[in-house]
Amino acid sequence: MSGNSDEATAPGADWDALAASFDDEPDHGLRDPEVRRAWAARLASWLPALPGDVLDLGCGTGSLSLLAAEQGHRVTGVDLSPAMVELARTKLAGRDAVFLTGDAAAPPVGEQRFDAVLVRHVLWTLPDPGRALRHWRQLLRPGGRLVLVEGVWGSVSPVGIPADRVTALLGPLAGQARVERLSDDASLWGREVADERYAVVATYG
Repeated sequence: MSGNSDEATAPGADWDALAASFDDEPDHGLRDPEVRRAWAARLASWLPALPGDVLDLGCGTGSLSLLAAEQGHRVTGVDLSPAMVELARTKLAGRDAVFLTGDAAAPPVGEQRFDAVLVRHVLWTLPDPGRALRHWRQLLRPGGRLVLVEGVWGSVSPVGIPADRVTALLGPLAGQARVERLSDDASLWGREVADERYAVVATYG
C-alpha cells in the first residue's frame, strides 16, 4: 500500500512487480533515520513489552518485521507476493524470523498462536474485513493483541477504512480497543499528511 495520498494502490495490484521499488516510500523502506525512529517508537508502544511471538501480516519487504525483531520479538511474516517475501528474508537474514508466502486474511500458520498480530495497510483491501479480524483474533494467545495500522487516503476518490468502522468491527470480539491518531506525526510519513491515518490496538484477556 503506497503511503502517497494521491496514489493509494488498489487491491489486485501486481505486488511482485512493485516489490523492487516498494521501499522507496519513506514509510515502507524506513531508510530515513528519523522515519525509522518514529516507527520504532510507535511499535515499541504497541507491541508487548516482553519479547514474544509477532505475526506480521502483509509484511511486504519486512521493514516493520525488522523493527519488531530488533526489539527482541520472534517474527513470522506473511505476504501474498513471493518477491516481497524474498526481500523480507534478505532484510532479516540471521534474525529470529520466518517469512511465508500466503494470504493475510488466512495466514498459513497452522496451530501456532501469537502474542501480537501486526497488520499495516491490509485490512482495507480485504473483501470481508470483519471475517479477517475474527480469524486474526483466534490466532492470539490469552493476553494477546491486534495492532492494526490503517487509514483513508486521498481526497478526490478516497480509499481505505475509517477508524470508527474498524472499532465497530472489533466490538463483537470483546477486547479493549484504543485508537491512536497518526496523521499529525509527519515523522512517520516523511512529510506532512492531511488524510486519516491511525492505529488501533486491541488487547484480549
